[in-house]
Amino acid sequence: MSNSKGVVAVVDDDRRVLDSLADLLESAGHAVRAFSSAHTLLNSDAVPEIDCLITDLGMPGMDGFELKRVMSEMRPGLPVILITGRHEIPEPQEAKHNRFFRKPFDGQALLAAIGEALAGQENLP
Repeated sequence: MSNSKGVVAVVDDDRRVLDSLADLLESAGHAVRAFSSAHTLLNSDAVPEIDCLITDLGMPGMDGFELKRVMSEMRPGLPVILITGRHEIPEPQEAKHNRFFRKPFDGQALLAAIGEALAGQENLP
């Protein structure tokens, strides 16, 4: 996919969320790598090619907070967007203003956040 805007990994244990996010992201020109768990992503060969990570917070095994921490060690500077359907989880203080979404969220707002994250990543040294 040579005209791809970027490779976005999506990690969520809900197949419906994975499928709908993959459809949304692909329709916007992104290459998508979908994973049903954090461990599936970490054990894949996709980690080096990811430009942005979207992860659910409430997953069995390794949750999204832990995945974000592990990925920040493996890939410093990788933009991470957190999503959750659990309203009892407060917005993390370390989350950038547009990188935390509660389900259901506005798809266009998510695409805008991905675009900003990818543009910001290009400006890293």
